[in-house]
This record gives sequence, C-alpha cells and structure tokens, in this order.
Amino acid sequence: MKKLGLFLFAFVISNVGIAQETLLKFEADVTNRNGDILFIKNNRIIVKEIKVQGDGHFSASFDIKEGMYQLYDGAEYSELFLKNGYDLKMKLDAKNFDNSITYSGIGAKENNYLAQKIRTQSSSDVESFFELPTMEEFAAKMTEKQNADIAKLDAEKLDAGFVALQKKAMQAEMLEMKMYFAEKLKQKKLNNTQAPSFDYENHAGGKTKLEDLRGKYVYIDVWATWCGPCRAEIPSLQKIEAKYHDKKIAFVSISVDEQKDYEKWKKFVVEKQLGGIQLYADKNWMSDFIKAFGINSIPRFILIDPTGKVVNADADRPSNPKLQEQLDALLK
Repeated sequence: MKKLGLFLFAFVISNVGIAQETLLKFEADVTNRNGDILFIKNNRIIVKEIKVQGDGHFSASFDIKEGMYQLYDGAEYSELFLKNGYDLKMKLDAKNFDNSITYSGIGAKENNYLAQKIRTQSSSDVESFFELPTMEEFAAKMTEKQNADIAKLDAEKLDAGFVALQKKAMQAEMLEMKMYFAEKLKQKKLNNTQAPSFDYENHAGGKTKLEDLRGKYVYIDVWATWCGPCRAEIPSLQKIEAKYHDKKIAFVSISVDEQKDYEKWKKFVVEKQLGGIQLYADKNWMSDFIKAFGINSIPRFILIDPTGKVVNADADRPSNPKLQEQLDALLK
C-alpha cells in the first residue's frame, strides 16, 4: 500500500508539472508605470489581472485560449498574441509606451512583430489613397498594399496561428477601409452645394441658425462629452480659435449628447472654458443637420463658406496642420 501511495503521489506531482508547463507564463518589467495592475483583455472582457511584484515587476502563469489580446496598463493599450506554452517576457517604459515595448522568451517573435508594426505604421501610408476619385482605383491601391504586407508577414516565418489571425485582420481592415472610402465619396458630393441649415440651442442663451452666421466662414465641430477623440481635439481647437479670433470665421461646436447628458454638456462647456459658439443638437444623432451630412462617427468637422455653401463636408481636424494651411489661404 505504501508503494502504491508513493506511486500515486509521484503520478500526481508529475501531472501537475506537465500542467504548469502548458500554461502561459507572462512577465513584464515596467518603468514609469501608470498603475499597480496590468490587465490582459479580450476586447472589453478582462481575462487576467496581474498585480505588481516589487519595483515594476509583474508576473503570472495562467491558462489562456490562443488568440489576440490587449495589454492595458491603466492608460494605454498594446496588442498581444498569447497561447499556452509561451514563456513571454516584456519590457516597457510607460512614458514612451509604443516605442519602448520589447519582448524576449518563447512567443517573443510574434509579439515583437506586433510592437514593430505599431511603431512603423502611419496614417500617411493610406492617406493619399482617400484622395483617389473612384472606388476601383482605391481598391487597387489597397490590394497592392495588402499584398506587400502579406508577403512581409510570410517572410517572417511566424507561428501559423498568428499568421492566420493577422491575415484575417487584414481582410477585415480592407472591408472597413472600402466602407469608409464609400462614405468619403458621398461626403465629397456635398462639397460646393448649399449646406443644410440648423437652428439649435446656444449655451450662451437663445438659439442659433446657420443663416445667422452668413458673411463668415463657419468651421463646425460635431462632438459629444463622452467622446475621447473629441475631447483630445479641444486644446488644438482652442489654439485655432485664438489664432483666427479677429478673422471672418465662426467656430461652432454642435453636441450630439443625448438628452440624459444635457446637464453634463452644460457643465462641461463651463468647466473646460470652451470657446466659440456652443450648440446642442435637438435630436442628437437623429437631428436633421447631422443626418444630412451622414454623420455616424465623431469627431466630425465641416467647413462652410460665407454664402452657406459647403467647402469641405469632412474637413481636417484642428490638430492637423493642413487645416491652418487651408484657413490661411481662405482668409488672407
């Protein structure tokens, strides 16, 4: 019986060892960290919380389904490819997030590929494609770029599952880009046409119509208090407003906040000392002006001329230097 007991004990210990080897082992050394917990997420679902151990060192072993995940440090995200059996070690300076991420250990090659992809990709890679006149030309350019990206991916000789997921993501991105380009074509058709009007509540009191601003260029920011990218543009917009405050241009911000957030909007305008003309759309996303411009994502910027005609139905953002170049040319 003692021998049998020892045999069973050894069998159990042996299987525990095998089980441990098949788990994902993840370590991270983070300088200038934003918090004491790293979150491994599958989109919005938290898969694992890893608490700090010592000075910026995080470590955990856990079971995970093979696939793409996001590492969130409390302020920023990074993409990860994870699977059981990986022994992955990460180094990160949270103050230089994307540019500092490096990996070593089992699984490093795939994740360093992701980190490098983030560092080298640029919106300018495809920005010029959106100036093409037809969907056929746009699709041809996108296909050419995608084929080059696939060739580069195949040359890296990475994990087959990882490669398959990357190619699937490329196809999804292609579809999204085509849909976005189709929307851009629709928006371009609005250029040089008479802009639809609006008659919205003004935060300063009363109501304001587009016709009230005739004789000036009108730069419109469609936004909402809950929209992170919208809020990120506020400092740049304030600088633009200051630069052109004595020029023939009105800066109008139209909130599409829902009625439940009406008081939040009123308070936000005061607390953030928002300038320009602050308006509240009467039916948020279903407001006639919003629907006329086909707005389904924000922030969205629109430029209208002094006669009420649309100069650009999808104008550059305040943070884009091209906006000032255009305004300088129009207001000289």
